[in-house]
Amino acid sequence: MIGYLKGEVAGIYEDRIILENNGIGYNIFMPASSLDLIDGIGISIKVYTYLLVREDAMQLYGFLTKDDLDLYRMLISVNGIGPKGGLALLSVMTAEDLKFAILSGDAKAIGKAPGIGPKTAQRVILDLKDKIDLQRAFEQKLSAAAADPGKNESLGKIRDEACEALVALGYSQSESYKAVRSIETSAGEDVESLLKKALSYMSKF
Repeated sequence: MIGYLKGEVAGIYEDRIILENNGIGYNIFMPASSLDLIDGIGISIKVYTYLLVREDAMQLYGFLTKDDLDLYRMLISVNGIGPKGGLALLSVMTAEDLKFAILSGDAKAIGKAPGIGPKTAQRVILDLKDKIDLQRAFEQKLSAAAADPGKNESLGKIRDEACEALVALGYSQSESYKAVRSIETSAGEDVESLLKKALSYMSKF
């Protein structure tokens, strides 16, 4: 019904904001990971929304990106994950980290969210693993890792980040380090190029 709202932030609270749009203040529940990115009261933002309609209430849930909203919709489709459970998951993990936790079967990380037990975490993995686009998730992870890497970032740190991304994709720690250490690297290497080389190397075995 409501795809998104643009307006001025009139209030920021522990689990929600009030967004003023054309003289109306909308209560929008948001994950902590999104709330942390809002600079303060008075700024103008765009919030992608999900409207929950019940007999006794109508509630808006909001996200700063369309990808976050799409992931939230997938989460609440899982048996045992309600609107608050989906919000809890996206509060303790970013959308990118949650996608990689699902793809790599990391139930322990998913189970850190309040109200999400081991069985529910496993159910999230089983229900959503085949619904998440691996290539798209990988590209988003690359973009996040490569954003403003810093001119003086050491090659060792770049290697560590590449290994972490490989582990998130489901490779073991030892396989990841072996691949990264086995390929030729240069002083001008960045995370994206190193990851591509590592994946190419690992595909040969």
